[in-house]
This record gives sequence, C-alpha cells and structure tokens, in this order.
Amino acid sequence: QVQLVESGGGSVQAGGSLRLSCAASGRSFREYIMGWFRQAPGKEREFVALITWSGGSISFADSVKGRFTISRDGAKKVVYLQMNRLEPEDTAVYYCAAGLGYGRHSYEYDYWGQGTQVTVSS
Repeated sequence: QVQLVESGGGSVQAGGSLRLSCAASGRSFREYIMGWFRQAPGKEREFVALITWSGGSISFADSVKGRFTISRDGAKKVVYLQMNRLEPEDTAVYYCAAGLGYGRHSYEYDYWGQGTQVTVSS
C-alpha cells in the first residue's frame, strides 16, 4: 500500500501563496498517479491537479489553471502543489491522493492523505 502525508496548509490573505507537500511512501509507489483534490464545507470533493512520477503528464482543473503548479521530486518522494494568487474560493481541505488509473474523479484514487486545511481570507 501507499502512505501519503500532506503538509504546508495554513491561513493566508487573498493574493498570497502557499506550497503544499505530499510525502509518499510504501512499496511500488511509482506505479500510482498522484493527484490533489479539495473539499470545501457543503461541497463535493473536487479535482485540483494530477501528475505522473515521470512528470510527463500534468493536468489542472480550470478553476486553478494559471495559478497553481504541480511538481514532483522523485528522489525525495514528494509531490508539491504551489498555489499562487489565492482566492477565498480556494478555501478547503486539500487532499493528496494516489491511484492506478488516470482521471479527475475521486473514485479513481485508492489512497488518500489526512488532508491539510487551506484558508484564504479576503
């Protein structure tokens, strides 16, 4: 199995930046697609971004495209989500996920981190 631990969440003012980290461990973790999802109160969990460990495939949700960047460090086994020009609408619990498929739906992912809170004030 794969274990995922997120870090880097916090509270920022609108227009600010945060970088989230997802540390991966476990056997055969490189087989998995790595994704970021978020869930705001009263809303469904939504896709944010994904990346393969090779870095050859990257995808973003339209709501964050141009503001967020996803990257990975294979040697450190860490996936990053750099969030710039944050907006109050970005406020949510952010989750790192790993799946054997490839897609934008939460059901395509098998392992999840505990989540990290991101709060953006206006």
